[in-house]
Amino acid sequence: MALRTSLFLVTNLAVVATIAVLLGLATAAGLLPSDLPVIPLLIGSFFWGAVGSWISLQLSRESAIRGMGVQLVDQTSGAEARWLVNTVAALADKAGLPMPEVGIYPAPEFNAFATGPSPDRALVAVSSGILEGMPAAELEAVLGHELSHVGNGDMVTMTLLQGVVNAFVLFLARLLWVALPRSSDAQGRVRAPFPLLVQPFELLLGLAGSLVTAWFSRHREYRADAGAAALVGGDAMVAALERLGGAMQLADRRDGPAFDTLKISAPPALLGLFASHPPLEARIRALREAQALQTVAP
Repeated sequence: MALRTSLFLVTNLAVVATIAVLLGLATAAGLLPSDLPVIPLLIGSFFWGAVGSWISLQLSRESAIRGMGVQLVDQTSGAEARWLVNTVAALADKAGLPMPEVGIYPAPEFNAFATGPSPDRALVAVSSGILEGMPAAELEAVLGHELSHVGNGDMVTMTLLQGVVNAFVLFLARLLWVALPRSSDAQGRVRAPFPLLVQPFELLLGLAGSLVTAWFSRHREYRADAGAAALVGGDAMVAALERLGGAMQLADRRDGPAFDTLKISAPPALLGLFASHPPLEARIRALREAQALQTVAP
């Protein structure tokens, strides 16, 4: 956690410094007006992008609990909950991770997710549907997938990446706005462009930025699948993904696309470019290819 946070801060400073130098060169070459407040815009945008992502990260566990209706459970709960807690504990111990909080939320879908700002403050939650309907060996693989997310630091990296993207969107949208042609009134006073013109720029740039975050989100799913295969075996993870594919009709869409990163699978988006998860078929193929490589390895 501390290492990723330090790298995030260093990356932001490096990006700010690089852009500042490039903008200075562009201004000196006459490519940008000399009166554009680029440095204040740059510093302010990256400050708010970093602060916003950090706050989002710290509140991620509580937001997921409230947004998904998660009920925390422990070994004093019912038989199913005790099995869930014990299985998560065994997998966390095997993976060398702290024991996360464990929860169940009411939904017919087959789903599980992990969230939280650090391994010490992580939450692993499952839907009531997957707890009741998936065989134990396959559900163990799903839980291994979620704990792999925790071990890989995916929640931290995803949130911080989103912060960098948000900072770029804020900065570039306002830079484009202040660079728009300006008019003068009858007294010769310069009038700034219409303020609401910033919003279309933010929308278009945010759409482009989501391609980056969606790509990373898909990439981390393959890594979590591989981590689950290492914990419980590739066959169990393949079987779990195949069962998830057969249960897609049970997907709970009440919470909307904002919670897609809390799904173990999600419907494909436009051309797959904006999808938070790869197609299940591609994930199964990747696992089987990895198994084949292990089989032929000396």
